[in-house]
Amino acid sequence: MAFFHNKKILVTGGAGFLGSEVVRQLRDKGCPHITVPRSREFDLTQKVDIQCLLQRVKPDIVIHLAAVVGGIGANRQHPGEFFYKNLMLGTQLMEEARLARVNKFVAIGTICAYPKFTPVPFKEDDLWLGYPEETNAPYGMAKKMMLVQSQAYRQEYGFNSIYLLPVNLYGPGDNFDLASSHVIPALIRKCLEALRQGRIEVEVWGTGQSSREFLYVSDAAAGILLATEHYNKSDPVNLGLGTEITIKKLAELIAHLTKFNGRFHWNTSQPDGQPRRCLDTNRALSEFGFQARIPLEDGLKRTIDWYSQHHIGSP
Repeated sequence: MAFFHNKKILVTGGAGFLGSEVVRQLRDKGCPHITVPRSREFDLTQKVDIQCLLQRVKPDIVIHLAAVVGGIGANRQHPGEFFYKNLMLGTQLMEEARLARVNKFVAIGTICAYPKFTPVPFKEDDLWLGYPEETNAPYGMAKKMMLVQSQAYRQEYGFNSIYLLPVNLYGPGDNFDLASSHVIPALIRKCLEALRQGRIEVEVWGTGQSSREFLYVSDAAAGILLATEHYNKSDPVNLGLGTEITIKKLAELIAHLTKFNGRFHWNTSQPDGQPRRCLDTNRALSEFGFQARIPLEDGLKRTIDWYSQHHIGSP
């Protein structure tokens, strides 16, 4: 814990879902100086705003969590926006951090950077075996460029930047807006609303046959901070639970936990996305001792309880 006691840390996206948990854990570790830039004051796609922020904060470490992100629907609707904004957020921030002599840059990538047909479990060395799944490729490629930049900057400038690849996240505080949410919050909301409204059917996109791996948000934050403290290499590192579940089985599990006894209508006119997602998590364990602690069912219960307390009955 002493590592964080004298550090000034800038957390982009620190007010968001993952960022707020990272900030909470930093405070628990005794970090005295945490800065969370707000978009109304700093547009981090703009070079001048980044320079102003870094001059004001003079951080020792930047943890870059800010992203423009959403589920399959949002990715299909805004491929240009997702590519441009995420590319600018990462590329300019890392360059300006280097010029400002920031001691360490922690870049958070995405599981969407992996090729569509990556062998399971996904190993970090397989990142360049092919092109990402089409529905989220622009977002995935924009985030993947931070890995290229990170490795190039370490090679040429000796800049200490690392690149982490968290799998799909979920937990309390997630985005439950059906227009932009990922599968777990969408299913939780749909099941609970159907139960409350007396409906017996819930629509789910795709066939249900694709698989996903999910990481509870507090585990993800813990992994990021372990890497921030202990990892100083250019190789990318997966952060995950190491197990997968099909969307069909996930829907059935959420229905059971929410006590929704109706049926699912699988809208097969909509895409499944990547066929499978499951990570090899050995590098994170061996390099900085990270191992996820929250099993999926326990995490789902906590997320359902949080949503029930905060949103049921609201418009």
